This record gives sequence, structure tokens and C-alpha cells, in this order.
Amino acid sequence: MGLTIREIRDNTTRARHLMQRSRQQHFAVGAFNIDNQETLIAIAQAAQKLNAPVLVEVSDGEVKALGIENIRDMVDNYKVQYGIEMYLNLDHSPTVEDCKRAIDAGFEFIHIDISQANHDATTEEIIEKTKEVVEYAKFTGALVESEPHYFGGSSNVHTENIDYEEIKKTFSTPEGTKSFVEATGIDTYAAAIGNLHGKYPVPKELDLELLQRIRDSIECQISLHGGSGTPLNQFEEAARIGVSKININSDMRFAFREELVKVLAEHPDEYAVVKLMPQVYGAVQVVVEEKINAFGSAGKAVV
Repeated sequence: MGLTIREIRDNTTRARHLMQRSRQQHFAVGAFNIDNQETLIAIAQAAQKLNAPVLVEVSDGEVKALGIENIRDMVDNYKVQYGIEMYLNLDHSPTVEDCKRAIDAGFEFIHIDISQANHDATTEEIIEKTKEVVEYAKFTGALVESEPHYFGGSSNVHTENIDYEEIKKTFSTPEGTKSFVEATGIDTYAAAIGNLHGKYPVPKELDLELLQRIRDSIECQISLHGGSGTPLNQFEEAARIGVSKININSDMRFAFREELVKVLAEHPDEYAVVKLMPQVYGAVQVVVEEKINAFGSAGKAVV
């Protein structure tokens, strides 16, 4: 059942207050991807246990798999069931039209990423389409996030090492960040400082000095994508500097698959798989709790 416009605006107002609190109190909110109901349960249980605000996010493929209205209803249902502060984020949406549909469905956070579908999109095209989403989002108050170029990697488990000399070519700069934020009017800037989509055999290295210079150059929120595989102490420092949102996906997927393989092997004669799933989403919950504690958001929920 869809939300009324009043309910949507109430939710987006609370979401904006959360982002303000994150800056004032120097914590980051975890944005956790889902592609199934069990992962959503893991996030909700972690949020309840640690009294932490969380974002549930879905990318284009996850929206296609679950359905945009179904996702909205599931998040709302579990938010009430667990009594938690939980919001919905559209992650790396490649088109303006998809963003508008999510805004209409009541998503509190919207990430427009034109370069996701077209790696060669021009800065002018990215700015133009981002501004269109920013303008459309004013009706509900949804917070809009974007970045001026393609963000590398993929939300999977990689076997290759990270080529940081290549990655550094796409790092954000304070000057470019300031120019893009002023040109688009976005609420949240997705910074590239060594974060990278996916889980790699070596830890990621965030350029925290660069992050500080980016933070000093803009007033809006900053997000970090590709948080999986990052040393926890770097998250703590990023939140202290002023990152408000950190995305996690691959670490959760890895835990889900590894535990699922294990539990299926341990119960070869059990075909009611639903009976085995609590052990699986329990493993994912451990990952979510670890990130929440590193982000400093435990105990920060306002319900």
C-alpha cells in the first residue's frame, strides 16, 4: 500500500534531520543493499539491537528483481515491526525516469548516476540530468546524491589486487567537487578517495587528507560508496571528518553466500530452506553490526 504525500514528506523531513545530526555528532549512517527479504531482516535486527538509524538501498538490478512498490512496503513493514529508524535509498540509478519513479514511491534518498549506464557521459549531461532530479525531488523533499564521473569496481568479490595508480585518476578534487555541487544543488556528494565497489584480496586505503579538503570545500553531505573491505578505523576517521553516509554491499553478500553454502552442506536432507535462513541472515547481521559500530551510529536512532 502506497504512502500519502504527507507521510512521504514527514519521512523525508526526518531523513534530513538525520543527516544534520550525523554532521553535528560526527557519525555516519550505514546504507546497506538488499536483494532479498532475509538481508532486510538482518539489517532491521541489527538496527534494533544497536538502536542505530539505517538506510536500506537498492540498485537498478535489485529494483527490477524485487519491484519498487514491494521494496517500499517491505521496508515500511519491518520499520514498524522492529520499531526502528530506517529509510530507503535508490542506489546508482542510471536514469532520470527511474529516479522520478522512486521519488513518487516515497524513497527518502535518491542517487542519480548517469555515468553508471554511460561511462562516457559528459559533465554537462550529468549536471543537466542531476539538476532535473533535484528539481523533481523538491515536491517530496527527497535528498538527492550524485557525482561528476563514473565510480569504478563492481559489487562482487574480486580476485585481483587494486591498481591504485589507475584508481587515483578518478579521485575527487576539492575544486571539482565544489563546482559540481554548486552547479547541481545536490544534497549529498559521492566522494572518490580510494573507496571502490567490491571486495578485494587487499584492504582499501582511503585518502583521508583529501577527504578533509573536500569536506572543507562544500557544505552539503558527503557519502562514501564501495565501503566493503575497508579497515574499520578508517571509517571512524571518515565519520569524524564529516562523512554522513557509507555504502556497504559486497561484505554482506559474501557473508550471506558463505553461510548459505555452509548451512546447506550441514543439512543435506532439509528442503524447507526457510528453516535454515535464520542462521544465514544471522551471519549478515554480524557484518551490519560491525559497520554500525565503526560508523559511530549505534545509539543514534530517533524513533
